[in-house]
Amino acid sequence: MIFEKIEKILNNAAKKEGFNENFSISFSNLPKVCDFQCNDSFSFAKKYNLSPLEFAQKVVSNIGFNKDFIFEVAKPAFINIKMTDSFLSEIGRKFLRNGKDGILKHKSNGIVFMDYGGANVAKTLHIGHLRPAIVGESLKRLYKFLGETVVCDVHLGDWGLQMGLNELQLYEDGVLDYYFGKSNKKKKITLEMLNIAYPKASSRKNSDEEFKKKAEDWTLKIQNKEEPFYQIYQEIKSVSVKKIKSNYKKLGAEFDLWCGESDCANYIKPSIDLIVKKGLTRVSDNALVVDVANENENIPIINENENKVQRFKNPMPPVIIKKYNGSALYATTDIATIYMRNKLYPNISRIEYITDQRQKLHFTQVFRVCKMSGISPESQKLTHICNGTINGKDGKPFKTRSGDTIKLEDIIELLMNKAGEKLLSNGVEFSKSLALKIGVGAMKFGDLLNNVDKDYILDLDKFMAFEGKTGPYLQYTAVRINSILKKTGKVNPRYFSIYNDEMAEVVKNIIKLNSSYELCYANKTLAPLCLATYNLCSAFSNFYNNYSVINESDMNVKNSYIAMLMLVKNKINQALKILAIDVPSKM
Repeated sequence: MIFEKIEKILNNAAKKEGFNENFSISFSNLPKVCDFQCNDSFSFAKKYNLSPLEFAQKVVSNIGFNKDFIFEVAKPAFINIKMTDSFLSEIGRKFLRNGKDGILKHKSNGIVFMDYGGANVAKTLHIGHLRPAIVGESLKRLYKFLGETVVCDVHLGDWGLQMGLNELQLYEDGVLDYYFGKSNKKKKITLEMLNIAYPKASSRKNSDEEFKKKAEDWTLKIQNKEEPFYQIYQEIKSVSVKKIKSNYKKLGAEFDLWCGESDCANYIKPSIDLIVKKGLTRVSDNALVVDVANENENIPIINENENKVQRFKNPMPPVIIKKYNGSALYATTDIATIYMRNKLYPNISRIEYITDQRQKLHFTQVFRVCKMSGISPESQKLTHICNGTINGKDGKPFKTRSGDTIKLEDIIELLMNKAGEKLLSNGVEFSKSLALKIGVGAMKFGDLLNNVDKDYILDLDKFMAFEGKTGPYLQYTAVRINSILKKTGKVNPRYFSIYNDEMAEVVKNIIKLNSSYELCYANKTLAPLCLATYNLCSAFSNFYNNYSVINESDMNVKNSYIAMLMLVKNKINQALKILAIDVPSKM
């Protein structure tokens, strides 16, 4: 709204001079010089046979006095705009009255369906599951905050080969003898058993072709709901999902739906039938496939010296939607899931998936099949938000010292221990729940501060610092403000006025924070919000270091200070809620 107000002033001033142009402004690259800048004079001036500087001067000369903004021309032809203290005071009072004032409200045009989490049943959650949960949860909260209708699904991997591998391994280990009439004693399937069985079975399938073939057949029996295979599958899923829910809860990831690949089982045949009816399939090695390459893809490049095809430009392989034995694959269930979602939720405007960037090809193929077949309507947007990997200080994917992929629960434990050490060093009594809030908050901010598609280094010591661009610094600022407000009480927002440069900077940073939400939305990343929240905390700390709220003798000034604390507290809490970072009671 501030941008629109300034642009309207410039447009009206230009019209007085006979210039019919629509100006646009941006935040200043030199905030110490001005708050906003307009660079349009460089492109508009030529049309009127003027130099850019002359054009800018003529426009600004028609503005005259304005109580809210100061307009100045700076060489070579920039129009600089500063907000007055009276305007900043008015803006601060508006923000205090309405926490969403200055934030663009979206119109809800159908359901935004989000798919993130992606944990695999019967397999241990690992560090690779961390980013989709963190990014997906924050984007979901952002969309809801901006007024959109969102449904989110964890979409468990519970219908693929890993289920057959697990059951077959447990069978060979004698755990399932009861189900096959080999024992009268039923052994309880535990998480510990699954943690041993899957790695063993996964390793065997790479070297034992007979075992792999048997596991594939076992998987098909599960998918066909044959007994006792399906009953065993349900017990494994129950044990596994309980642990998955516990870990996601610690991360603050909340899902509307706990569906898995198995939930789309009844939609697999109808979706395949539709694809076949459209004439999109062919048989290859007894498997049913769909060619999804565009005209400019899969183009053979001939090696002229050897006169044979050497490689492909932009390779796009076909999608296998039914295996040789009739079983479903990962692509099949994802296609059927989109089919199912559109049947159950007929008003979905877009579906967004948050997964590792290594699944980019998979989702490109799935989306193309859905569009080609009409499973996804033409108006529906399908988006894959690719997240980068979490690396160690060596720049390689973060692993244990032995080289194994680190478990998610081990990461959470590590975060809690690090947070506990920081609390004790600050003289704060250790609390498991407090350490969890700080540790997980540090991890989330360290992750979200980076663009989603970029890899980043997991540096726990850096993430856990109580100063600098870290989650604990933001949490500490919120805790400190809460502590001050307990001693001062609250005041009526109408008392808020700007009394010094530090207060002005706080309000300016709140304006930038408000604008960051739309930037996050447009770019599918929370990095702008993280940076803007940190800048607000820094501006507040600068004020706090220079002025005493409690000891201020002038009551008008003191009331404005208290009102500003309330405003900063609200804005930090608002941002941290979207980032899914809890504010502790003490630090």
